[in-house]
Amino acid sequence: MTETDLRHTGSEAPAFPQDRTCPYQPPKAYTQWRGESPLTRVTLFDGRPAWLITGHAEGRALLADPRLSSDWGHPVFPVVVQRTEDRGGLAFPLIGVDDPLHARQRRMLIPSFGVKRMNAIRPSLQSLVDRLLDDMLAKGPVADLVSAFALPVPSMAICELLGVPYGDHDFFEECSRDFVGAATSGEADAAFAKLYQYLHGLVAKKQAEPGDGLLDELIARQLEEGELDHNEAVMIALVLLVAGHETTVNAIALGALTLMQHPEQIEVLLADPAAVPGVVEELLRFTSVSDYMVRMAKEDIEVGGTTVKAGDAVLVSITLMNRDAQAYDDPDVFDARRNARHHVGFGHGIHQCLGQNLARAELEIALGTLFTRIPGLRLAVPLDEVPLKAGHDAQGPIELPVTW
Repeated sequence: MTETDLRHTGSEAPAFPQDRTCPYQPPKAYTQWRGESPLTRVTLFDGRPAWLITGHAEGRALLADPRLSSDWGHPVFPVVVQRTEDRGGLAFPLIGVDDPLHARQRRMLIPSFGVKRMNAIRPSLQSLVDRLLDDMLAKGPVADLVSAFALPVPSMAICELLGVPYGDHDFFEECSRDFVGAATSGEADAAFAKLYQYLHGLVAKKQAEPGDGLLDELIARQLEEGELDHNEAVMIALVLLVAGHETTVNAIALGALTLMQHPEQIEVLLADPAAVPGVVEELLRFTSVSDYMVRMAKEDIEVGGTTVKAGDAVLVSITLMNRDAQAYDDPDVFDARRNARHHVGFGHGIHQCLGQNLARAELEIALGTLFTRIPGLRLAVPLDEVPLKAGHDAQGPIELPVTW
């Protein structure tokens, strides 16, 4: 047994995940886990030990390693959130399956998420952002930036892209919020059932009356040709709908909050429109909305001189990888001029976020326009009064009161 094994075994392994106290900083305990080793031992809510990967280079290598599994349906796949412990082997497409099934599903969708298509929807995104800001400014301060701006931008965008009627957005946003934020597995199952039933009907309707959204294309190309069945089409739609707005809502809100707390950095964004993409990449690195990725070792793997055994739970810490001093100078400093393109805010490897081009377009347009039109935007409450989501959820504020 290595020194690292001895140091991080037994009851002293700290609980994971933990809640943030500052919206854009890791929990204080996490900072103690950096520098000693690229991995540390932690304990999940059910007492199961897990390896937490904190090193940037080691994490990227592992996320690309086929010896790590993403198969949620495996009977001993690690459970990090209590509400999902009774999922009964349900594996979500794309995010909860391994190759070759994952590769087949991803190939179906790649043409719909390319850079060319995302660039084509930028004008409609810009119009949407302008309308939302017109409404917010007309109502005057104080406003909740989450409900007034950060939530409707990705919700409307993913509806338009998928071909989901935006008139139903309140319903699916509520179901999505209840699903990802449920306190118990029963609550999560109830929200899932409602969302599944809605999409089951929508897919059937699109088979009868095709439209021009991504789901319509998927049905025409794959479902009608027998490449996937109705249930798989519904599940893919569910994953895209929830993932397509849940993390981006947080990224917009958390990005705006970070900039408001670093007003000198807003000048970088305002001085040159060409600088906006770089500012967004640094925000993705610095805030790490998706705090960690869950995996299970299928074989023994050597990591930093320590053996991760087959069957071990492995949590790849996006937050700590993005704050690794071996990868970034002064990693705890938000620097809008930093070249942060090799961050792992969208993950890495075969499961790297399929919708990252859409998310980038939304963030660039939303944040660039927000501070161009309201350069004096600021918090309406002290920072420590901003309510935050729990450590096991996508990171971000629940509400964000702002004024100008």
